[in-house]
Amino acid sequence: MRYTVSDDDTAIALGSGDVPVLGTPRLIAWLEAETVAEAASRLAPEQTTVGAAIRVRHRRPTPVGGVVDVYATLTTDGDRLTFDVSAIDGDGHYVADGEIDRVVVDRAAFSS
Repeated sequence: MRYTVSDDDTAIALGSGDVPVLGTPRLIAWLEAETVAEAASRLAPEQTTVGAAIRVRHRRPTPVGGVVDVYATLTTDGDRLTFDVSAIDGDGHYVADGEIDRVVVDRAAFSS
């Protein structure tokens, strides 16, 4: 998925810093959303996934107006899904990389 950094995505707006660049919480949310989308096709209708662990390195700043493409690739399948995740800016530089784990759960049982 491709995102363009807005003022609402900055560290200032998110309370995670005091500079007008992509905030780590927003970057993590974008990466996590990509894992949710990637997991969806592997699930039965009664299943969903929940986040279990995030290990991400935010490597470089991205200014307002900058473009970021996020990727998630499943590396471990089963009840616990592990994804390699990355974010790359419009100049081809790595903004972030790491892993995100999600656990497959029964939707009804989990939300009770």
